[in-house]
Amino acid sequence: MLGFSLRSLWNRRFVAGLTVLAISLSVALILGVERLRDGARDSFANSASGIDLIVAPRGNSVQILMATVFGVGGTGTGMTWDSFEWLEDRPEVAWAVPIQMGDNHRGYPVIGTDASYFEHFRHSGGQPLSLAAGTFLSGDGADAAVVGAEVAARFDYAPGAVIVNAHGSGEVSFDLHDDAPFTISGVLAPTGTAVDRMVFVTLEGFDALHAEEDAPAADPLDPAAMPTDDHDDHDDHDDHDDHGGHDGHDDHEDHGEHEGTEAKHSHEPDRINAVYVGLIDRTNVLGLQRAINERPSDALSAVLPAVALTELWGITGTAERAMRLMAWAVALAGMIGMVVMLSATLDTRRREFAILRSVGATPTRIFALIVAEAAILTAAGLILGLVLLTVATFVTDPILSARFGLRLGLNVFGAREMATLFVIFCAGLLASLIPAVRVYRMTLADGLSVRL
Repeated sequence: MLGFSLRSLWNRRFVAGLTVLAISLSVALILGVERLRDGARDSFANSASGIDLIVAPRGNSVQILMATVFGVGGTGTGMTWDSFEWLEDRPEVAWAVPIQMGDNHRGYPVIGTDASYFEHFRHSGGQPLSLAAGTFLSGDGADAAVVGAEVAARFDYAPGAVIVNAHGSGEVSFDLHDDAPFTISGVLAPTGTAVDRMVFVTLEGFDALHAEEDAPAADPLDPAAMPTDDHDDHDDHDDHDDHGGHDGHDDHEDHGEHEGTEAKHSHEPDRINAVYVGLIDRTNVLGLQRAINERPSDALSAVLPAVALTELWGITGTAERAMRLMAWAVALAGMIGMVVMLSATLDTRRREFAILRSVGATPTRIFALIVAEAAILTAAGLILGLVLLTVATFVTDPILSARFGLRLGLNVFGAREMATLFVIFCAGLLASLIPAVRVYRMTLADGLSVRL
């Protein structure tokens, strides 16, 4: 029966081939949509691994997550360094990493931070960042930069290369900072996350890019800016002599406090854009979140990455459902095409069926012949669909990884994907019942009669 079905389909190979192609495209689309969805969710989750809280100026949690973790968008005007120190000194906090944003290097986001970023940041289930070459940022070099694996691969960067950043995010560059170049000190190993598409510089180096443009112009009408005569300078000098001991003591105390802070952070910018926070005990996360949100001196938002990701999936859920519906609609179209193909050939095959009946074939065997043909077409469509999906994944995975940080991977098909294939195969068998029942009802006299 199987061999006869194959020979029968071969005689109608053009139409049968189109049917197989339609089914294979629907299979590749259905499984591709699911794989793309899973790849996107895994990539997003891996990028935010190990961060308990993200603190940024008051804003939408999804926007803060996208800006701080994935380098898409911004976080507003920034938060003060005092707020960072208040947060860092909280008893619940194990570590805090300052983040500055707003520049790009040839379309890739530039992140201002310090050595604690590379010490505490985790990805892909708790893996630390590692270097492919060079060294991490340190307090010694303000003009040092560390680049992600994708940035280094695209522009052929290596430690010692000199790069220039620009103001603005994304592909938009408002001002090229060619007067403040950076020297690459290290290249990160690939992580499969947004880190691969980032350039990291020191807080001091990031501030140096904007120091000149941020400095306010002197007001010529301001009395403090007016030059003083020698007499005033002399009086000031006398005052300094009278109070030199007291002022010197105060200066010494201030210098001591400053040195204590400098030991912890080599540079203190006036404002930063966000803070990554790790907690000593994660059960304290809600209490700390409430304290941050209610801080009166700075309007801040404390974002739980997992909650923000859930909100993001809620936003994209409609698009995911639409893509699934479209994929299954294509599969339905493939099934309908197979039914049409099998049904359209029944009139031309009536004499074939009648001859089979005349040589002893029962109606049940002819019924089984139609079902077998449908099973062969559906199975061929499933196999070809898997091949197309594998080829498409192999071709698009580097592109999606480079442009969006999505890793699909040539993974072994899981239980859910096998269940989807089984459902499509069963749907093909059910669809074949329509032409099979029609054949079953044909009579020998109807097949042998000649129609004029």
